[in-house]
Amino acid sequence: MKFGIMTRNPEAWSSTQIREALTQHNITYECYTFPKLVARIAYQPHFKINNTNITKDLDALIVRPIGRGSLEELVFRMDVLYKLERNGLYIINPPNAIEHCVDKYDILALLEDSNIPVPRTLATESVNEAIAAFNELGGDIIVKPIFGSRGQGITRINNIDIADTIFKAITFHHGVIYMQEFIQHGFSDIRAFVIGDHVVASMRRIATGWKTNYSRGAKPAPEKISKEYEDIAIKSVQAIGCKIAGIDILESPNGPYIVDVNSQPGWKGLQTVTNTNIAEEIINYTINELKH
Repeated sequence: MKFGIMTRNPEAWSSTQIREALTQHNITYECYTFPKLVARIAYQPHFKINNTNITKDLDALIVRPIGRGSLEELVFRMDVLYKLERNGLYIINPPNAIEHCVDKYDILALLEDSNIPVPRTLATESVNEAIAAFNELGGDIIVKPIFGSRGQGITRINNIDIADTIFKAITFHHGVIYMQEFIQHGFSDIRAFVIGDHVVASMRRIATGWKTNYSRGAKPAPEKISKEYEDIAIKSVQAIGCKIAGIDILESPNGPYIVDVNSQPGWKGLQTVTNTNIAEEIINYTINELKH
């Protein structure tokens, strides 16, 4: 058995954990990066990285962050993953789930379709419509890039003049204005780590402000979530089609809201507050999936 790990940096913490878990299982592996991929059409091998014929030599491919890139680069990477999947390679997460999760509008639209509670959200290319929505959403909103992660580019706005300036800047650069009502949640949120149909670990992320990303300094704390939260996290993963995902849950006076489904989650912070070996769980799950 041989696994591939598609990662920008094989020495990154989560990738290293995956490599160690594979070694413990005596599974051969190799790390790759998308820029070194060669894709052929109408002659063989269809896909090659270094000296590996991907479809012939690998049993599974674990995709860590898809990576930054131009629109053309990212579309090509997704095209390759779809083609590999059609050729029978087991990919985790499936490309369809990865594609959904890089698009914040698409994620919440799918969650709403499955009757999962999400914040009131509006997306538009019109500054005038955005100003009207600012008032509809209570004059206290979060503006996010539709494509983004780790809390980068997220801004809270509660002044209409500032909102007008930011909306105009977004549309000037041909962006889409994507805003959500601000959910009062204190200075913490919940991250649930789902593998298959189980929450294998969870934590509370505690910050000094309203942004609760671990990568931006929030501190992890142990948190055993309720059955209600487990169910909503698992339902969210199933709605998106993920095999593995980090689910971000905001607690509010009106109940929980799902604000993100991360198809390529890191777990460095989470691992410090759980006894579950998350990388081991990922590898065990993948091995069991290959048996079916």
